[in-house]
Amino acid sequence: MTLSVSNLRKFAGALTLCLALAACGSSSSSDDNDDTTVTNTAPTVNAGVDQTVDAGDTVSLSVAVTDDDSDYSIAWSQTSGTSTVSLDDLSSATVTFTAPSTDTEQTLVFEVSVGDGTNDPVTDSVSITVNAVETDAVISVSAGADQTVESGDTVTLTATVLNSDTEYTLSWSQTSGDSTLSLSDSSAASVSFTAPTVTDDEVFTFTVSVDDGVNDIASDSVSITVTTELSTSDESVWIINETDEVSNHILDSTTGIGVLVDVQSVATETVNNKEYTVVNSQGIPKYDTTITQDIVDAINNRPKASTDLVTGETTASVGDIIQFGEDVGYVSNSNCTTNAGYGYWPPGPDCPTESERTVYLPVEPTPTTEVCENGLSKVGLFVNGSSIYNWGDGMSYNSEGAWQTLAPVAEFYDIDICGGHAANGDYHAHQYTSCLADLVGDNGDQHSPIYGFAADGYPIYGPWESDGVLAVSAWVVRDYSADSATGCDDGERSCALVDQYDISFGTEEVSSGPAFDESVTTLSSNTLTAFNGYYFEDHYWDETLTAQGGVYLDQYNGHYDETRGYHYHITIVEDGDSYKAAFPYIIGTRFAGELEDNSVASCSTDNGSDMGPPP
Repeated sequence: MTLSVSNLRKFAGALTLCLALAACGSSSSSDDNDDTTVTNTAPTVNAGVDQTVDAGDTVSLSVAVTDDDSDYSIAWSQTSGTSTVSLDDLSSATVTFTAPSTDTEQTLVFEVSVGDGTNDPVTDSVSITVNAVETDAVISVSAGADQTVESGDTVTLTATVLNSDTEYTLSWSQTSGDSTLSLSDSSAASVSFTAPTVTDDEVFTFTVSVDDGVNDIASDSVSITVTTELSTSDESVWIINETDEVSNHILDSTTGIGVLVDVQSVATETVNNKEYTVVNSQGIPKYDTTITQDIVDAINNRPKASTDLVTGETTASVGDIIQFGEDVGYVSNSNCTTNAGYGYWPPGPDCPTESERTVYLPVEPTPTTEVCENGLSKVGLFVNGSSIYNWGDGMSYNSEGAWQTLAPVAEFYDIDICGGHAANGDYHAHQYTSCLADLVGDNGDQHSPIYGFAADGYPIYGPWESDGVLAVSAWVVRDYSADSATGCDDGERSCALVDQYDISFGTEEVSSGPAFDESVTTLSSNTLTAFNGYYFEDHYWDETLTAQGGVYLDQYNGHYDETRGYHYHITIVEDGDSYKAAFPYIIGTRFAGELEDNSVASCSTDNGSDMGPPP
């Protein structure tokens, strides 16, 4: 073997070492006493980078561990933060949690500890900053206003959710009440149920909760009072002025101060062993009307707009909220003054004035045993304290008394945007008024609430019998053809029914009325067509309709049901895309109940032909 100089030197060094140890190339027992020690190095830990998140975010924390034998354990914990969160797996390398909702920014600190069983545990921390939630972004919910209903009513509850920019779930539940009621859909924004039959007034409470997965669950409650048959003495049906609020535009003629609005007080009083509800008011309603395009068009398209309005058109614009008595541009009557009624009423009617009245209404009406025709002036009181008048305006064709004009027809251009006007200062309506419907919350989705009471004490409900179903008047328009039981020989207005309640009595000759296409002039000098139905004598009660029951009313424009007892209905009918008043409008031509000696009304005679001119 040939060796280089450098390899030779290495070989010599190795040989020298072997000789010194006397062990080169051989085994020795000294191997059994080898003290060599293996060292276990502590792991290194990194909890990750700090993060900034929003409420509701899913936050992930991951630890990076370096260890020489991969035999270690992990433990996560939260060490600081106003909110305590729940980590899904404290012993996993990766853990998650949902960032909490908070109205101020907060920092959550998490520590991870790693131990290998030999060395001391090694720790590291990570900070998570949770952004504040804006106060107005915190979700909230309203369950709606408390309601008073009657047994059998369909009650609708509607939740309004505010400040939610994310999806949410709703949940309705009944939280009080002696009986459990069935809700139509407890997860819908609007739910409905049928008010149960109760022997005494009973309160049911419902709670709606909303959860958007981000904010705390929000909730609100609403109370529904189910009453027995409502009467004049139930304060809940009256719109009572509890703050002495006054009108801004109808002023006391003596003091110049606004007249008190709505009803001032309702009390019960016993007179001659009979119980009465005593209602005090000054007859001025609180109507705030939002102007629509239909209202603007109705005012501007009047046949005498150029003279009825100061500038020939209304000063109101779509979207304006007009207070009762506020100027909308009319040339008003002389007793109306600037900012005190002038401009709210078309020419002709008076401006309303303070009308102190104390009205006695029997708590328990008595069915009438005699014919009691109702006449001009008050026949009842609306729940806001203003007056109810009957069908007539006191005028007749050529002032002969045979063909009496109907106020809702002949006074079409004489009423304000709420369908009313004043006579001798007494504000009243002869027909349905949408302004009052708005006040009592009647939108036609269930049986109408009470709009007022007739002088006999019976309640007057709005036009709806149930959801989308109108109560129907059994008064119909005559067929004037010669071969009709209600007609005249010449097919014209030359005869009148002997008895409008019983057509079997036939007809009798009277002074002729206008032809059905003839134009007639009203008190306000407007020209209208005298269509069939324009006059009182154009109508009769069809008892066969009443006999059908259900939605059909009787001769008094009322009927009975087990929930409400006997009651009247205001009547309207569909007219294209809208509605119009239907004869006899509010109550029939006669009272269904007896009038007491202290009644606000009195019986008239001769079917109202003695009513005379308007008050």
